[in-house]
Amino acid sequence: MELIIMIVAIVFIYVYRKMPGNTPYKYFTEVASNVYEKYAPYSYKVVRQKAKELGQEYSTKQYIVQIILFGGIAAGIAFLYFYSLLWAVAYAVVAIAFVPYVNYLKYKRVYNEYIFEEVQIYCTNVIMEFNTTQSFVKSLEGVRDSGILEEPLLQDVKTMIDMAYANGTIDESIKFMNDKYPYYMVRNMHQLFLQITNEGAKDSGDSLENMMQDIDMLVEGVYRDKMDRASFYKKFVTYGLALYLLVMFMQFLLGQPSYIKMVNLWYIQLILHAIIWINSYFLYSGTKFYNEDIGAE
Repeated sequence: MELIIMIVAIVFIYVYRKMPGNTPYKYFTEVASNVYEKYAPYSYKVVRQKAKELGQEYSTKQYIVQIILFGGIAAGIAFLYFYSLLWAVAYAVVAIAFVPYVNYLKYKRVYNEYIFEEVQIYCTNVIMEFNTTQSFVKSLEGVRDSGILEEPLLQDVKTMIDMAYANGTIDESIKFMNDKYPYYMVRNMHQLFLQITNEGAKDSGDSLENMMQDIDMLVEGVYRDKMDRASFYKKFVTYGLALYLLVMFMQFLLGQPSYIKMVNLWYIQLILHAIIWINSYFLYSGTKFYNEDIGAE
């Protein structure tokens, strides 16, 4: 343990002298950011950029707080289980390594919420435009030129228009959009427009009005689910962290000296490691579920 502390101290002093104009933590965060930007998956870069545009990207201070919390909690739990500084440091390092992934899940949720809002705007405005133009392609052009859509939906609408003119039908355009945005409101609306266009349905006003009401009800349900999941997630994390502390109850029953003596047995250590990893997977699964697609199938 003393060797680890000495190595960290030497690295800190070297960096401080190498870059006297910058604080060491800023240097390390810049290096980590550059490495992750280079090797991170494309999806991470997309969702992070959108979160940045929406003003929901983590600041450097928030990253540092996350690192301290993840590392501190993991080290505290590991020490409470094993009474070993080595295991405390090891679990702290593993927990800190998961910080970028946890942030990716958060960015992904922000991105999915944004996409869902854009899809809602696309559907409602295409329907309103159709009431005026009585043409699906003209409706798409009206939405394209209105300035209400943002990327990537705007580019996808432009692609739909190009495909419709190139093929002479709207079938491929609708299939393209259905495949890219598998939402109930998208598929149902497109199915209705296919019937109107291909079968020459009359008196479509009532059907479109009903479709608008269905969209409003779906959106209301999605946002209600969003609030319910946020409330549930807070309770879930509290419960998940509390599970780690059950070992304190074991220590209370056995007495700390007896517990420390028992921890030295190799098979007890395996059991304790298994408890930590099972609890961690439980928390990971709940976090992933909370950040799943908003409104998607």
